Amino acid sequence: MTLEVRTAEPAERIHPNPVVLVHGAWHGAWCWDEGFMQRLADRGVEAHALSLRGHGTSPNRKSLRRTSISDYVADVRQVASTFDTPPVIVGHSMGGFVTQHYLAAGHPAAGAVLMASVPPTGVVPTTFRIARRHPGAFLRTNLTLRLWPIVATPPLAKDALFGDEMDDTRVRALHGRLQDESYRAYLDMMFRRPRPDRVTVPVLVLGAGRDRIFTVDEVEATARTYGTSAVIFEDMAHDMMLEPGWERVADTIVDWMSDQSL
Repeated sequence: MTLEVRTAEPAERIHPNPVVLVHGAWHGAWCWDEGFMQRLADRGVEAHALSLRGHGTSPNRKSLRRTSISDYVADVRQVASTFDTPPVIVGHSMGGFVTQHYLAAGHPAAGAVLMASVPPTGVVPTTFRIARRHPGAFLRTNLTLRLWPIVATPPLAKDALFGDEMDDTRVRALHGRLQDESYRAYLDMMFRRPRPDRVTVPVLVLGAGRDRIFTVDEVEATARTYGTSAVIFEDMAHDMMLEPGWERVADTIVDWMSDQSL
């Protein structure tokens, strides 16, 4: 299966390990290609963003509804296996959960970054928060077995993904690029936990202070699970690669890679 992969090559490669960027639910490789990838490349990092199967222009051999987290892990493995040097895997939200399962399976990686990630304990608390905030959208999600109702309108998408200060014109433009997500993957995030005890590579955990999907407490608990401390960007919401100030997030990743000699 040929997956969509977008690449930003540095003019001078300073870091030996490439980066593979894994998007979250409702997104595709495009979310990293609004500036984030190029920022990494400008600082000497070879950056690659994939669209998981059924996202962006990547194909899917079965319906998106039935696509599992294991399927997504296989997609990351497919891309990562093309490099001579083990990559650093950067996973956002659902992509962070995929990354944790990828690492626990022992697939090649020099390190990992979890950005506003699904915690290793899953999305049960998140599910209750969404149900309380948007009961109608939550009901439609479970009646139709689709995750689209959660972000079906620009106001819903803004509530879930973006900060209050983001311009509504920008929100509408980004909403136009969102898509449905796998209900099976959502169930996996509810019940299929990764194994942090099997992870041996360094992990950087990043969170957003205004995130309505995962709380700061959850991000900090994730960091403790991986034996580290979380870096919290207090003025950001969930989509840290698209929020104003995303440059600081990219720079934090590169600085961490330098500290880890990656």
